[in-house]
Amino acid sequence: MSGYNVSTQERDLTKFALAIQQLYAGRSNATGVVTLAANASSTTVSGKNIATGNAVFLFPATADAAAALATTYVPIATVTKQQFIIQHANNAQADRTFYWVALG
Repeated sequence: MSGYNVSTQERDLTKFALAIQQLYAGRSNATGVVTLAANASSTTVSGKNIATGNAVFLFPATADAAAALATTYVPIATVTKQQFIIQHANNAQADRTFYWVALG
């Protein structure tokens, strides 16, 4: 779910009201979907709204992702401007898909 983006040059108050309503309804541009890299021990995620100090939450979207959750995490040191790195088990599974949210 992405939210409405209002330009800093915008003068139409209805557009600001729409953006606020979407935030209130739970819309956000700080979310995404990622599939963990197969045969690797980390996966890098890029996003324009990711920032140093964000708390990143992962939610499994597939059965293999749910099974991998115990060994899958985001070290706080890897959350930087416009990216974070997920550490995970190195195996050949290609369907470990997660939803993510970066808050902060």
